[in-house]
Amino acid sequence: MDLSKLVTPLTRQTLSGDVYKQLSELLMSGRVMPGEQLSLRTIAEGLGVSVMPVREAVHRLLSEKALVLLPNRVLKVPMMTVSQFREITSIRIHLESLAVSQAAQLMDDRALAEIRNAHERFSKEIAIKKPDVSSLIAINKELHFAIYRQARMPMLLEMIESLWLRIGPILNYDFRSGSARVTEHVSAFHHQRIVDALGRRDAAGAAQALAGDLQGASDFIVSAGVLLSDDPVAGTAPAASARTTAKRSPAGSAGAKRRNIPASLKTR
Repeated sequence: MDLSKLVTPLTRQTLSGDVYKQLSELLMSGRVMPGEQLSLRTIAEGLGVSVMPVREAVHRLLSEKALVLLPNRVLKVPMMTVSQFREITSIRIHLESLAVSQAAQLMDDRALAEIRNAHERFSKEIAIKKPDVSSLIAINKELHFAIYRQARMPMLLEMIESLWLRIGPILNYDFRSGSARVTEHVSAFHHQRIVDALGRRDAAGAAQALAGDLQGASDFIVSAGVLLSDDPVAGTAPAASARTTAKRSPAGSAGAKRRNIPASLKTR
């Protein structure tokens, strides 16, 4: 993966905030994978900035647990256990259902048209025999946040974004794997239900449809075996080692060792 192809070189004065925004976008949209390793230097090179604003942005992402720092000072996109994933999914369902409920009651016709446009583009892309996965992931995120912004609850939106930071790298595994959820257009079906409910200003119906979308994706990811086994209870043996589970992850061997990738993502 060449980071310089995924981001835009920065020239504005608020470099730390811009670096944070671009790295957050990579994480939230699943453009980097669980177990992938980065360094301050390669991030800075990819963005065309000095290391200082990258260090400040990374410090913020570390505090939000979107990245972890290894003993050798290498940054890593964290792996996630089944229990962690299920917990975040449960929280997301509550928070995002609240957002979509509020949006159904507050959005105007212009916002609804924007949401419908995103849904139509998503449906058109997923209907292609071999859809562009990057486009699916990007439009899916665009659609969800176009809805959540209409709730007009900035603190709630920040909470949702924080959860997407942590879950983003694994969130779109169904899209990347070309699963039956893609070939059968399952996500588009859920999105249609959400958009229809929004059009009726049906807060409860929109929330129910959204919950079905999130839970369906979560159930598939858990069943796919791409998450780490749960942390063992003290005094008991783990059901499976992290090393074994990492081999099944969508990140391939990146969870266990550094990948042979272009210089813009290699660690120091």
